[in-house]
Amino acid sequence: MEPKSDLFEQSFQKSATAAKLLGHPARIAIIQFLSSQDSCMTGSITDHLPLARTTVNQHLTALKDAGWVKGTIGGAKAKYCLDHEQIRRDTDALSQFLLQLNHKKSHC
Repeated sequence: MEPKSDLFEQSFQKSATAAKLLGHPARIAIIQFLSSQDSCMTGSITDHLPLARTTVNQHLTALKDAGWVKGTIGGAKAKYCLDHEQIRRDTDALSQFLLQLNHKKSHC
């Protein structure tokens, strides 16, 4: 049985993915921290953020499942990089959706 979200057009699915990922301050903090690094982050992000290791790993897993983070999660040899192209595709879809709303007149 396919998920109900698969019944919607691809652009809606991409917009929803971006909104969901940006809908939690911990994920925004992780994305911001990774974007501030000169290269892929190796080691524990919990050394740099005020979050528990399990919390960081849960959010990294969500970001990785969506394709926003590449690398290995957890363990002593953890390595994380942002996939800027995937982030751009998903956020472009969300931006286009939101811009389209601004062009319509409100009848409320």
